[in-house]
Amino acid sequence: MPPSRLQAAIEALLFSSDQPLPLALLSEALETPADDVAAALRRLGEDYAARAAGVELREIAGGWMLVTAAEHSEWVGRMLRGKKRMRLSRAALETMAIIAYKQPVTKSEVEAIRGVDSSAVLATLLERSLVTIRGRSKVVGRPLLYGTTQEFLDYFGLRDLSELPRPEELRALVAAREPEQLDMMELEVVSQVASDLAAAEASGERPAVEHEIEPLEDPDPDPDPDPAGETTPGALRRDPARA
Repeated sequence: MPPSRLQAAIEALLFSSDQPLPLALLSEALETPADDVAAALRRLGEDYAARAAGVELREIAGGWMLVTAAEHSEWVGRMLRGKKRMRLSRAALETMAIIAYKQPVTKSEVEAIRGVDSSAVLATLLERSLVTIRGRSKVVGRPLLYGTTQEFLDYFGLRDLSELPRPEELRALVAAREPEQLDMMELEVVSQVASDLAAAEASGERPAVEHEIEPLEDPDPDPDPDPAGETTPGALRRDPARA
């Protein structure tokens, strides 16, 4: 049966989760119609805003999550400073930024921009579920196409890709939303890559490639043999918990 105090029950579920909770999941868990849950979420968010709480309710990556209010990010950052945490390398951040701003994109296109082999970096991003294989391009060779994931949206605190910021906005956005995730060097890497891509395409130096995506479910009579690069997705995907 539905909880007697719906808003409080929703708050408890959100507090207990470290991932955004979709409306459908909340509705199912609480045995309550989705419309009623949505209304309670709205009221909960308004309550936090009205009392200038230290946390706020935000829609991220297709779900709802409690996050630190931006004005208190400095104190959270101080507390977490020095704590051991999963970090992305400079190469991984460069590659992720290229994929985010140019997706769907092939491995060879990423490498043309970075100027170095990106096989190991792509494998790492796939392990951590920050990028995914979207399908194959219908150009000669049918290379794999890469794009970002829901976990990428969660990492940067974005609702969807329409919120992907302009390069000059990226530093402020990440610093406010995820202060414990990236230091200033990493922010500089991502924003610089985004700026370079925007400038290059504006000048016509790197014209955008429009790929026609072929689903991976289609039969593939001649799969790519290179296990470090343009290979079948099973060879690159590993258990994210082991990353």
